[in-house]
Amino acid sequence: MSPRPTLAEINDRFRRSFNGGEIYLTRGIADLPPKAQAEIVMTVRCFDSFTEDNDPYGEHDFGAFDHPAAGKVFWKIDYYDPDKERGSEDPLDPVKTCRVLTILLAEEY
Repeated sequence: MSPRPTLAEINDRFRRSFNGGEIYLTRGIADLPPKAQAEIVMTVRCFDSFTEDNDPYGEHDFGAFDHPAAGKVFWKIDYYDPDKERGSEDPLDPVKTCRVLTILLAEEY
């Protein structure tokens, strides 16, 4: 039996592929020109600048970066139950978890 993947591995796989959950762009991101939106989405998918400061629990569930057209951009992965009514009881279990990745301007946080 292979070892159970870590939360960081699951989150990285989801963020890079956009498979296995839902993706939301806030109004601030959606109002940007299409080229800027595409650049931001690609930066989120490729993000690997995790440090002790921005990822203290090693979950790879949050990131921040600067974009020339948008300023400071955040992305965040949250874990919900399959009906998205409350938090997931086990974020490592894909049957019990709906991952939601939100991409937003820092000022919208």
